[in-house]
Amino acid sequence: MNKNRLEAFSDGVLAIIITIMVLEIKVPHSADWADLHGLLPVFLSYVLSFLFLGIYWGNHHHLLHTVKHVSSGIIWSNLNLLFWLSLVPFATGWMGENHFAQNTVIAYSVLLMLCGMAYSLLQRAIESCHKIDPLMAKVYQGQARKGYMSLFIYMIAIIAAFFDTRISGVLFFVVSVMWIIPDKNIERVLAGE
Repeated sequence: MNKNRLEAFSDGVLAIIITIMVLEIKVPHSADWADLHGLLPVFLSYVLSFLFLGIYWGNHHHLLHTVKHVSSGIIWSNLNLLFWLSLVPFATGWMGENHFAQNTVIAYSVLLMLCGMAYSLLQRAIESCHKIDPLMAKVYQGQARKGYMSLFIYMIAIIAAFFDTRISGVLFFVVSVMWIIPDKNIERVLAGE
């Protein structure tokens, strides 16, 4: 399999995930503005998940730029990531429909942690299949540090949800800010090749 096929498949799966998520937002049966107010938690959970999926898509795109050849380890690590990401619509809908209830936020936090772990595994699979130059090794180390920090923050978000789910929401925002701009160092190192 070449890299283009892996990218196209991943892009297609992410597009379907986002489409499924938006279809979960049910249209009110009346034209009253007040009926939209009841959809606010569903919409907020959608926005949060759309942001996370967009971040994964952008960073996944940059990470796959480092792939020179696709191994079975990369394929299976990528499928692992896509599996966990495919559960985001379920967790998003459950959390939004139940107005960010404690158990739904805990489940969402666990899912985000599993997605982060899967992304880290994909990065390791890519690293192990390629001879890494020292500059790219530093880039991967920076990515790994951000990944470990994210996992730690997700663990704190799980614990925080037992006390106040709004704290978990703030922690989700912190992680999204950390990752919202894909690492330009990957582009710089690859441009220097």
